Amino acid sequence: MITKAREQQLFRALPILAALLDRDGRFIDVSDEWVQRIGFGREEMLGRSPEDIATEATAQRIREEHLPGFRRTGRLDQVPVGFICKDGETIELLATTVAQQDEDGQSLYSISVFVEIAGRARTERRYQDLYHSTPAMLHTVDSQGRITDVSDHWLAKLGYTRADVIGRSILDFMSEESRQPLLEDGVSEVINAGDRQNVPRQMVTRSGEILDVLMSARTERDESDGLLRLLVASKDMTERNRSEAKLREAYGEIARLKEELERERDYLREEVDVSMNFGRIVGESAALAAMLTRIEAVAETPANVLIIGETGTGKELVAHAIHGRSQRADAPLVKVNCASIPHELFESEFFGHVKGAFTGAYRDRVGRFQLADGGTIFLDEVGEIPLALQGKLLRVLQEKEFERVGDDVTRRVDVRVIAATNRDLEQRVEAGKFREDLYYRLSVFPVQVPPLRRRRDDVVQLALHFLEQACRDFGRDCPKLTRSQVDILRRYDWPGNIRELKNVIERAVILSQGETLRLDLSLPEATAERSDEPGPTLDTPSDRVFVTDAEVRKQQRDNMLAALEHADWRISGRGGAAELLGLKPSTLTDRLRAFGIERRRDGGNAATQS
Repeated sequence: MITKAREQQLFRALPILAALLDRDGRFIDVSDEWVQRIGFGREEMLGRSPEDIATEATAQRIREEHLPGFRRTGRLDQVPVGFICKDGETIELLATTVAQQDEDGQSLYSISVFVEIAGRARTERRYQDLYHSTPAMLHTVDSQGRITDVSDHWLAKLGYTRADVIGRSILDFMSEESRQPLLEDGVSEVINAGDRQNVPRQMVTRSGEILDVLMSARTERDESDGLLRLLVASKDMTERNRSEAKLREAYGEIARLKEELERERDYLREEVDVSMNFGRIVGESAALAAMLTRIEAVAETPANVLIIGETGTGKELVAHAIHGRSQRADAPLVKVNCASIPHELFESEFFGHVKGAFTGAYRDRVGRFQLADGGTIFLDEVGEIPLALQGKLLRVLQEKEFERVGDDVTRRVDVRVIAATNRDLEQRVEAGKFREDLYYRLSVFPVQVPPLRRRRDDVVQLALHFLEQACRDFGRDCPKLTRSQVDILRRYDWPGNIRELKNVIERAVILSQGETLRLDLSLPEATAERSDEPGPTLDTPSDRVFVTDAEVRKQQRDNMLAALEHADWRISGRGGAAELLGLKPSTLTDRLRAFGIERRRDGGNAATQS
């Protein structure tokens, strides 16, 4: 058995520079070779630390790199050090130090072996100095992913000192997003996988900031002892990525604004010529003159206006006339067709929403009221607004303020409201389907639009206007109306009003061949009311007789039922009954209601009532 004294004797007799250090890193023994080469005796070395005889640069490296790494890993491999001998000579050494631990993992002492290889040591020192000072983010890890060296630039980027990082796992400095895949694959396996190029990773600075980096790595293996290390260079992409993100965001904002502008353009590019020629109200009847007098009276005031009239009478045109004669004429007129908006989207349509306010809200959206700020908003078919939303609409009218859906910012608007309806709002108020306070707020100044049957003096003038317009649009020669056609147009009741008249004339132009206007094909229910006055006649049988109003109504009903059956009871859309009859879906719906036509619940034929 070898005694402690014998162990000490053998250690001292080793033909190498060797030293024993206690757990605090102080010399407790040195080899004879050490004493001979360094010049300090054993008694002189006891209790001293390597820093005491090291050069200033080595002492700094011991404090900042060697000790932190050794305490974390229990080992140093061939680290360059410079010691000052007793005679003042400076020697360059490579030091390898291994900690000896007890069964509990506590450090007992460490053994250091030094190799004096002047040329190699100077090369290692030069390499390390260049490594530290290079203006790049460099770090080196061992086979377990522990940091063995870092460049000054790496430390500056992440805000650490060498003492903070040497010996620690590189995973400690990565974000959770980058760390998790490495934990799943195993750090050692990733290191053994070999060289990598431009792998995206995220590093975390001391202050908690996330840095986006591209890492390129090279694997180095020592053929003699199999030690492995990974040399890693990182390129900070944070600012570039942020700039690209901002650029993408800017492009997205441009696209959003473009879409918003296009939507605003669509809002403002209203079809002023719904039933007449882009804003020109045609006619000279007494009923029309009375309505125009009321328009002139209210136009220049800020009062809200309620336009009342049947479907197809030109209520939107009246709204444009009021706006065009008001002090807000240079500001936008924004139309909202309340009947076409799904109930769940009314609030968003009126007031807008912020991104994420509800499913499908992928971006902020400006509402119609904000678009109309400084101008006029036209609420067509206002009677269709859900009762639950009428209170918020009343608030905008009273307080001139609102919030977007999903937003807590209150916005103010200056908007004049023109509403239109073909319903009896007073009856809806009595039925509890329309708020009374909202009704009185909207109907400050009601304007009644007369139906076409009360404007019989205007029918011919309107027909001629539409005839010229249709022929111009369709590239046709314009035929003249005959006396019998004039009488037919005057006597017909026009349940679809001006919109129906325009559709009838356009269909007649389409169906006409040569110079004859085929009004008989576009308005068959009215051709029986042909006048007997002398003059040119339509291409119809000369022995045609007059029919009663009841017969005319029956013919209209039968015609609508035939169209409905042909369209499988679809009213709107391509191939729907309204398209087949040349009517707007709302006009056909009103006629069906007037004739008491509805589809039976059992899916059978229509039920009608006289």
